[in-house]
Amino acid sequence: MDYTTLGRTGLKVSVAGFGTGGGSRLGMKTGKTTAQSVALIHAALDLGINLIDTAEQYGTEPIVGAALKTVPRDQVVLCTKHHDVWMRERRTPAQVITGLDNSLRTLGTDYVDVFYVHSLRPPNYDYTMSVTVPALLREKEKGKFRFLGFTEAGPPDPEHVMAGRAIADDAIDVLMIAFSMLQQNGRRLVLEESRKRDIAITCMYAVRNIFSFPGRLAEEMKKLAAEGKVPAWLGETDAPLDFLIHPGGAENVIDAAYRYARHEPGVHVTLFGTGDIGHLKANIASLNRPALPESDLAKLAELFGHLVGVGMEYGEQKGG
Repeated sequence: MDYTTLGRTGLKVSVAGFGTGGGSRLGMKTGKTTAQSVALIHAALDLGINLIDTAEQYGTEPIVGAALKTVPRDQVVLCTKHHDVWMRERRTPAQVITGLDNSLRTLGTDYVDVFYVHSLRPPNYDYTMSVTVPALLREKEKGKFRFLGFTEAGPPDPEHVMAGRAIADDAIDVLMIAFSMLQQNGRRLVLEESRKRDIAITCMYAVRNIFSFPGRLAEEMKKLAAEGKVPAWLGETDAPLDFLIHPGGAENVIDAAYRYARHEPGVHVTLFGTGDIGHLKANIASLNRPALPESDLAKLAELFGHLVGVGMEYGEQKGG
């Protein structure tokens, strides 16, 4: 496993981060037992992953807590999240703190390494900064978490408005953003500035349904070609990204997608979730491979660098 320093937090983390949400949720959605999901987390740790990402909303905190009972606490960088605005309802700081306390009990720990305000949308940013953050920083002083972060809302914020404001305000130490081969604008809108400030970036959406479900990518390319947003030839093939698969290049499209995100300057950890041991091993292998060839990166920038919000639907990749 390759490791890196998580920005200015100073934490040593695996470049592969094990996410416990999405459509898989550690296999919960496909009928895996708690014991099987716990075993999957242990397998990830045995393979060198040391960053685990969960959230109240995912419903996986109890599984993570069960898995970590036998793991020394200082061997895992543990992250969880809570909304302070949910379904347009603003939660009070007391409600968020109660949620944090509940998460700590469920996870069986006195602290988490990163506590995120979850899925922070631009219209709610001022409320979060003026009301929620001051209260959370008081909890940080009590030792309940080590570093504060925000996560993007994904599809509702494809232009990274929230992330841009948070970086400009220097408000947090860790930021989770959506970045992929088809959603590259984070390079310009987020990563250039986050690198200057050494703000840690965890990457979601590197692989989603568009890359992993058969036919989804070709369907989207046909639509984009018809709209004049990509060259016509991309809409005329059932395998539009197979130019990435060649000796010295990617093994498959999912391999390319993970390597693309993982090696982007400014991205520290690339997250994935799965309920399948085979996918777990394959994804880790991809994230440990070298960067894609420069010629392929240039081609991806030429073809897709202008796209916004493509491949960002909610849901979870089968192979991720």
